[in-house]
Amino acid sequence: MPLVAHSGLPAFARLEAEGLDVLSGERAARQDIRELHIGLLNMMPDAALEATERQFLRLVGGCNRIAQIYVHPFGVGSQERGPRARTHMDAHYREFESLKEEGLDALIITGANPADPDLTRESFWTGMLEVMEWGRRNVCSMVCSCLATHAALQVYHGIERIALPTKRWGVYSHRLIERRHPLLAHIDTRFDAPHSHVYEVTSDQVRASGGHVLVESAEAGVHLAVSEDGFRFVYFQGHPEYDFNSLLKEHKREVTRFALGEREEFPPLPEHYYGEEARACIEPFAERALAARAAGVEVPELPEELLTPLVDNTWGDTGKALFNNWLGLVYQLTHVDRRKPFMDGVDPEDPLGWRRQPR
Repeated sequence: MPLVAHSGLPAFARLEAEGLDVLSGERAARQDIRELHIGLLNMMPDAALEATERQFLRLVGGCNRIAQIYVHPFGVGSQERGPRARTHMDAHYREFESLKEEGLDALIITGANPADPDLTRESFWTGMLEVMEWGRRNVCSMVCSCLATHAALQVYHGIERIALPTKRWGVYSHRLIERRHPLLAHIDTRFDAPHSHVYEVTSDQVRASGGHVLVESAEAGVHLAVSEDGFRFVYFQGHPEYDFNSLLKEHKREVTRFALGEREEFPPLPEHYYGEEARACIEPFAERALAARAAGVEVPELPEELLTPLVDNTWGDTGKALFNNWLGLVYQLTHVDRRKPFMDGVDPEDPLGWRRQPR
């Protein structure tokens, strides 16, 4: 919870300059212990639909703010769904129109599996843009994940994503770039985070468009960036929401695609993810899989049950801390009437006051 600077004690200003969450007495008087309503636009494919819900709910639920947080999942009508996913969504998902009427404090927009080199030809494109455009005017902040980040950067910053020669996936070391940004309060200056994408936007592209890169990796590039105002759009190119075994399951799916002949080459290992013991299990399996494919017999499945105890999560605490900071800022900036994106007196062009701070 934030400290309240209820007196002229110099320590308050010093701690705020160091990045500690400090509210002025005037601002604290306008705070209410209240509800936060977060929309979750879930565009992930059927197989990952419910796992993605859990991942983002876990991040939101790890927030240590005193608030009652309601998460409202919803989908894009143009996106085709199988019977099981459709039944689940019909039972548990909201209609976007009703959420617009009730109002939201913030939005989370997931990634999706890219099916076309041209983003504008994706089945969910029109519906996703409708949500983003409404959110841009009516919520305090939007977290965009992976493909949603690429879409928003294309529409609002004029950035065209770049096709990578090979898929970038694995766990990479990252470093804070803009340490004074409130989203990064109490975050380790160097930490791990997963990536999994076949397209990317670069730090140079983001900066040239007026955005701010907050966290990046020498190997994997941008992990976290924000729009020019510092908060309305929060862009993740990496995946802080991933479970410890998300990359393992993704690796297994790629092996299955190899077994079915959907890809010619045996999939490479996610970088920096498997330790020595796990690799010692995978190497002989890979030899058997290649031999089976060459002989025209059934390719064995990746031994998920054997590998699960051998993989680690080295990014979860940082992901929770980032979302804790994000939700704390949403809580401080938003009006008790969630149909208003900001409290009175908050500058929508610089809601955090971060751009006015000396660098």
